[in-house]
Amino acid sequence: MRELSIFIDESGDAAFRSDFYLVTLVFHRQDEPIQPNIAQYECTLTKELLDTIPFHFNPLLNGQDDYKWKDIRSRKRQLHAFRIFAEHLPIAYAAFVFEKRSRVTNTAQLTRAIEADVKGLLRSKQAYLQDFDQVKIYYDDGQSIVTKALHLAIEGAISSQAAVYKDASPKLYRLAQVADYLCGIELTAAKYERHLETRTDVEFFGSIRNFKKNYLKKIRRKRLN
Repeated sequence: MRELSIFIDESGDAAFRSDFYLVTLVFHRQDEPIQPNIAQYECTLTKELLDTIPFHFNPLLNGQDDYKWKDIRSRKRQLHAFRIFAEHLPIAYAAFVFEKRSRVTNTAQLTRAIEADVKGLLRSKQAYLQDFDQVKIYYDDGQSIVTKALHLAIEGAISSQAAVYKDASPKLYRLAQVADYLCGIELTAAKYERHLETRTDVEFFGSIRNFKKNYLKKIRRKRLN
């Protein structure tokens, strides 16, 4: 049986307390093994005396949650290790950036925009999706309006019999962590492009030129064609 996994993550809040809202989809053909990549990544963490905890982009940059007691040098090394891991995975991804107060100005518009964009992508990839016997959607049901929009988009573009929804806690799946990483990178790109980068962004990534060279261009080679 040919199976495709789609891991979904989001960044931002639906209550319009942030400038952007992002939705990222990570596509993985299950006949392409990723366990060797995971094993190599975890081996690197052990050798470098880094934590094997689930990767979480924003807390890592801001020194929160599991990274609260880690200095910035350790967090930069943790980010670098995950970057190398993500860049070598056999995946593809698509990211949608919604700038608030421009394209979307309220939660209803945001819901419709997410549904329309995700549905449009999936419909444009119908030939690709129909090559699989089963499509498994992994999402942690984060914010209710996003959950609703994603279900409407997926069920409108993929046969409900072919789609299987599964809980995608980042604690359980490295690919869910990759979706989180990609959300973080694409959000950082949006901020740099609009000159909204923070002191933390600059501390971790440097100038926009360095960010594009060392992070953005490399991972965007994985974008779904």
